[in-house]
Amino acid sequence: MKKLLLILFILTSLFSSAQKTENIIIITTDGFRWQEVFKGLDTAIANDKKFNQGDSTYIYKKYSGEDFGSSRKKLMPFLWSEIVSKGQIYGNRDLGNKVDVANPYWFSYPGYSEIMTGNVDVQINSNGYKPNPNINVLEFLNKQPKLKGKVAAFGAWDAFDRILNEERSGFPVISAFDNVGGNKPTMTQKLLNEMRNNSFKPFYEDECLDVFTHYEALDELKTKKPKVLYISYGETDEWAHHGHYRSYLDAVNQVDKWIKEIWDFVQNDPQYKNKTTLFITVDHGRGDKVKSQWTDHGADIAGASQIWFAVMGPEIASKGEIKTDSQIYQKQFAQTIAKIMGYNFTTDHPVKNEVKEVFEK
Repeated sequence: MKKLLLILFILTSLFSSAQKTENIIIITTDGFRWQEVFKGLDTAIANDKKFNQGDSTYIYKKYSGEDFGSSRKKLMPFLWSEIVSKGQIYGNRDLGNKVDVANPYWFSYPGYSEIMTGNVDVQINSNGYKPNPNINVLEFLNKQPKLKGKVAAFGAWDAFDRILNEERSGFPVISAFDNVGGNKPTMTQKLLNEMRNNSFKPFYEDECLDVFTHYEALDELKTKKPKVLYISYGETDEWAHHGHYRSYLDAVNQVDKWIKEIWDFVQNDPQYKNKTTLFITVDHGRGDKVKSQWTDHGADIAGASQIWFAVMGPEIASKGEIKTDSQIYQKQFAQTIAKIMGYNFTTDHPVKNEVKEVFEK
């Protein structure tokens, strides 16, 4: 009997230390600043008639608070309730917690490439760059026997076909106005395609509205049950470039609601419940030293290298907002994503080590 109990104890110990994350959902919201994430409404921008779209009353009513804590929670309620209580949030530079891009360009294609490849390729110096020659972590995961055919990506911007090199990578990348469902779309997919194609196109054919990217990805999650899903929202960057601060804030507030919708589904589905990790970040920062430069980014804009990220899942210790002095780089994310799934990301190009702080209990 004692031997049986000992064996059961050993098996229980082994089971408790086994890989718990079986699925990962990676989410980016293009160019959303760490300043609003951690401090909420920026009054200097909200008060500026050039940026408040003539409706500062709306902005203050919806997003202002007595302090940073209450304002940021109004802006991103899911992040500052569920994720802060069960996960980790990095990038509050006011507390010395620094997260930066490592590439020298500080705009989108190089940033997304750095996130996904774990590497800085200085040849990638344009948003119009050719299909990415570097293997990405999604492509790597799709080659693993347990994950083959269970990887998908959805992006509002049409460049994702090139960033993730869809032709070589071997997993579906639905970007901008790509149709979902192939030659045999379901009724839901047909409706999504028709609505998207007949929608208002403020960003022309380069980028669709985030609502379509979201519901295409959510439909994939519910019906195809991918184990690795990437979703990239783009309106935060677009409205910032337009100088529309109200729309910029509304866009991220909506992304936060969508993340909650995704998580609510995950936690009520047998495949995903308590076996799924969320990883949320951005491709670049924006200006702040000169307030009028909040609309822009690039190597000539001070602060545009500064980013943030959040993570929540069964392997992730509940540390909340990270307040320790540290320096993390975007190129560490790819290996972190792989390690969360129980793999070591290896490829021909160098891959930076994972963010070890994430795994420290």
